[in-house]
Amino acid sequence: MRPKQTLFLGLILLLPVLAFLFLKTFGTNRFALPTYLPERVDSTQIGGEWQRDTVFHTLADFRLPSQLGRVVSQQDLNGGLYVTSFLSTPCSGACQTLNSQLMRVQEKFRRESRVRLVSYTTDSVAVLARYAEQYGAIAGKWFFLTGDKTALYRLATQEYRLPTPAGATPGLVQSQNLFLVDREKRVRGIYDGTKVREVNRLITEISVLLYNYDHDKPSR
Repeated sequence: MRPKQTLFLGLILLLPVLAFLFLKTFGTNRFALPTYLPERVDSTQIGGEWQRDTVFHTLADFRLPSQLGRVVSQQDLNGGLYVTSFLSTPCSGACQTLNSQLMRVQEKFRRESRVRLVSYTTDSVAVLARYAEQYGAIAGKWFFLTGDKTALYRLATQEYRLPTPAGATPGLVQSQNLFLVDREKRVRGIYDGTKVREVNRLITEISVLLYNYDHDKPSR
């Protein structure tokens, strides 16, 4: 057999091995979601060169009564991700549409303990209990939380950076937005909760985060 033929045959036999090694090393599909609410930009010097790194806002703790009457805090949501909403008082129109869309999210991830829903409102605990019954909220999965207007105003404007009209008095800031919060308590997605297409995107991006968590290396 001629040298060129031998070399050609060797390359043909080697290609499947190279393809396997490439896929094994680089073939794991990973999807990156953006992170919202930048806090500051830090600069560090590495190898004589300055590198800029954006630090994103981490949501602060809270302690608020739920529809069941017990206090729920950020610690109760550790280990997973959650979807935040801010409900108008009384809840009608767009607010009802938003809750109907959240029912879809709850049903999609009914058996996924790492996914929970958190809805803030200034209504009483008795009203929250009616919301929970009306929308089929699963205990321990969908939390309706209430609190005084000042605390909820601070939560909406300082933690989620929701805009408020000039001269507005403290109170719950109403919004059609849904916020996807990851296990590091950072906002990873913002969606219009009244639009089916946007909520479909939310469902997809929840699945993306869960996939990434399931495929994280043990050292992380």
